[in-house]
Amino acid sequence: MDPIAQFKENAKQGWATFAPMEMFTAPGAPRLVAFAGVTRGHEVVDIGCGTGVVALTAARLGARVTGVDLTPTLLERARDSASIMGLSVEGLAVNKKEMPLGDARLDVVLSQSGHIFAPRPEAAVKEMLRVLKPGGTIAFSTWPPEMMVGRLFALSGRYSPPPPPGISPPTVWGDPGFVRERLGDTVEDLCFARDTLWFSMLSPQHYRAFMEANVGQIARLVQMLGASDGQKLAAFRREFEEIASLYFEDNRLRQDCLLTRAVKRA
Repeated sequence: MDPIAQFKENAKQGWATFAPMEMFTAPGAPRLVAFAGVTRGHEVVDIGCGTGVVALTAARLGARVTGVDLTPTLLERARDSASIMGLSVEGLAVNKKEMPLGDARLDVVLSQSGHIFAPRPEAAVKEMLRVLKPGGTIAFSTWPPEMMVGRLFALSGRYSPPPPPGISPPTVWGDPGFVRERLGDTVEDLCFARDTLWFSMLSPQHYRAFMEANVGQIARLVQMLGASDGQKLAAFRREFEEIASLYFEDNRLRQDCLLTRAVKRA
């Protein structure tokens, strides 16, 4: 298997345990949907939809929504939630360069940090804009590299094997300069905003344990370090908790995100 295909397969397996995280991602979904201006009748796609919190939030407003994700188990969770809510959301499992969606057919393209894990940012942007109508809106949330989640990504990267050549770290999407360069002159009316999510946790140690149990990439890293170097594992856990403690207050962890919105040029 070529390195990119292996990278995608590892990601698909890594996200399979992510479903319990929806209790934390759900509060940000209506803010992203509102920021994008989604209304009844809009044709919408949610990239990296996971358990569907953004897709279902948009569908509840009357939008016609397709959710796209690598991980079939998360799409199944999204379908179950749609059934509970009495909503219709099409879920597509995609593990290739192009989504099975027509050119220039959608009013809004959304992503709650899902697109940042695509191995090639330039390909991700090209595909997101391909399916968007001229005059349509692209909007997404990402993690600034200088804040908690970005710092934890960087920490995990220092302890992990290097990714295949050419793969950008997900935190680059939290830099407005990078986003501006990536979207380029294919869009107009580019704007940014900040948002804050709060994760209820009893302690930074509980947060670290929760992430190890529910985020496959971290679980795999912990397993690797535990099998090869117990001291490195202890150091990783200590640094993880030290970073988390900087954003911990009143049994909550503060997670700052960057919201981006732009319009595809006609």
